[in-house]
Amino acid sequence: MKNKSTLKEIEKRFDQDVERFSKLETGQQTTLDALFNMNLFAEGISTTYPDLRNVLDIGCGAGNYDIQLLMHVSPLDITLVDLSKPMLEKAKERITAVNKGGTIHCLQGDFRTVDLEPGKFDVIIATAVLHHLREEDDWKEAFARLYGLLRKGGSIWIFDLVEQADAALQRLIYQDKYGDYLKSLKDEGYRDHVFDYIEKEDSPRPLMYQLDLLKEVGFTKVDILHKNLCFASFVAFK
Repeated sequence: MKNKSTLKEIEKRFDQDVERFSKLETGQQTTLDALFNMNLFAEGISTTYPDLRNVLDIGCGAGNYDIQLLMHVSPLDITLVDLSKPMLEKAKERITAVNKGGTIHCLQGDFRTVDLEPGKFDVIIATAVLHHLREEDDWKEAFARLYGLLRKGGSIWIFDLVEQADAALQRLIYQDKYGDYLKSLKDEGYRDHVFDYIEKEDSPRPLMYQLDLLKEVGFTKVDILHKNLCFASFVAFK
C-alpha cells in the first residue's frame, strides 16, 4: 500500500495527542461506542477470568482500557506496548495510581517485534491498533504472534475500525452513515479531516476476514461482541 503513514509518522502524531487521549470525552470522540466497549471488555474479561493476573495491552494509548479493567479485577500484572513514549509514560502514571499490588511493564515499539514472553498472558487487549497493519502477510504474522503470546485458554479482545466486504455497503456505512456522525460532532470540515487521516494512516479489514484469520492461525473460539457501523469488538480464545 503506497503513501500510507510510516510507523514513525504514526508515533509522532500520537506523541502530540497524549492529553486528548487521556480523556474519554475527547480522545474517543471519533470512535463509535467507545465507552460502551470499554465497559463491555472490562466486564467480559473479569467475568471470564475471575483470577486474572497477566494482561498485555498493545497500542495501549493512555491506558483507558486497563484502568477500566482494574475497576473490576485487581491487582494485575500489566504489560503495556505502544509506539509513543509519552503515551506509555502517561498510561503508566495513570495505571499505577489504581493498580495497588500489581506490576506495570512498559515497552516502546511495534508489538510484532518487541521482546515479549511466549505463552505468558491470560488476556491481550488490542484496541484501535490492528488497523495500522498493511499487507495480508502483516495481518497473518501479527495474529500468529498474538496467538503465541497467550497461554492455553487465554484470549484476545479486539475493538477496531472495520470495512464492509461489499463496496456499496462500505459507501453507505462508512462514508454516509459514519460521515453523518462525524459532521454531528462539529461540521463537514471535521468529517473531512477525520476521513483524511484515516485514509493516510489506516488500512482496516472486514470483520469476517479478521474472524476467519484468527481461526486460521489457531484460535479455537471466536465471537462478535458488538458492531456499530464501521466499528466492531470481538474476542478469540486459544
